[in-house]
Amino acid sequence: MIKIHTYSHKDPASAEIKKEISNFLFENLEQYGDPQQDIEKCLDYAFGKDNKPGGLVITAHDSETWKLAGAVIVNKTGMDSYIPENILVYIATDKNLRGKGVGKQLMQAAIDGTEGDMALHCEPDNPAKYLYEKLGFSSKYLEMRLKK
Repeated sequence: MIKIHTYSHKDPASAEIKKEISNFLFENLEQYGDPQQDIEKCLDYAFGKDNKPGGLVITAHDSETWKLAGAVIVNKTGMDSYIPENILVYIATDKNLRGKGVGKQLMQAAIDGTEGDMALHCEPDNPAKYLYEKLGFSSKYLEMRLKK
């Protein structure tokens, strides 16, 4: 059985739990991941460090072993209407638990725990794309970026 826990800028995770989440995401995001220092910056943002707008960090744990089964980070954008109020930055489930509903539980908790619209970026070949579409996400734009 999976237990869901939500952290925020009002209820941040301890340094130990933050590191556990960072390590988990780094290991389980695989080809869709970023450097660990970027994941840690995202966690800091979600916890409102340096007066950032904050967000949510939601974890899924095995209720018996308390082993981390999944995690999601949603950051508030500080905007509304023309830019969604929230962006789902990272979501991952334990490699051994994929396809067992953990990701869906995390996504639903993120949707239920936020106010306003939400955006996420998804590679076209990411199998999770189908879950996002089932939950109501649609692809409105092709994102293009200029790296300076």
